[in-house]
Amino acid sequence: MEVILLSDVDHVGLRGDVVSVARGYARNYLLPRRLAQEATAARVAELQKREGVRARHEAKNADQAREIVDALAKTVLRFEVKAGPTGSLFGSVTPTDIADELWNSKKIRVDRRKIETDPIKRIGRYEIPIGLFEDIRAEVKTEVIPEGGELPPDEVLEEMEAAERAEQEEAAAAQEPSAELEEIIAEVDAAEEADAAEADEVEQADAEPESAEAEAEPEWRADADAALADE
Repeated sequence: MEVILLSDVDHVGLRGDVVSVARGYARNYLLPRRLAQEATAARVAELQKREGVRARHEAKNADQAREIVDALAKTVLRFEVKAGPTGSLFGSVTPTDIADELWNSKKIRVDRRKIETDPIKRIGRYEIPIGLFEDIRAEVKTEVIPEGGELPPDEVLEEMEAAERAEQEEAAAAQEPSAELEEIIAEVDAAEEADAAEADEVEQADAEPESAEAEAEPEWRADADAALADE
């Protein structure tokens, strides 16, 4: 099923992309969350029209690209976002967010597909590389700030990231005994099954001679009866 993405979606595409996805994924996830809409012919045509208008504002030659490089060198983008105590974002800052902010704040149009960063998921200071025209590239300083707060110094940011890593490692370590316990239980169950199987074999072996005697007994009785009859 083809859909038009209304937001950047990890491992799927950027906002405005027309992508092919599984029908169930679209119906159960993308469409209900308004992350995408069905790619009808009319919607695709309107999207192409908008993309054409945007493209006219992008650098068309090396001189225009160098002008944008100079402008970006003086630019610092700021995003205020919701973040947890260790600096992890409740969401992310995506290439499309950066492209939108460049246009809204500086009227600089860049192709979001040429913004060379993965979604940003932590507060911090970043330098985002952007391809502008052929081999002309620029970097734009970007600050991702906790909502209603200020960006801590770099050393504090490093400590927060280290604290988060330690929490993740501790959580992973806490799960290891459970895996070991499951392995021990599985071994005990296997041993009990083996013991039960061995006991069954012993019982069967003990029962076989009795069976043989039970079968032989009628012959002895027949011989005794015959002897008595002769007397």
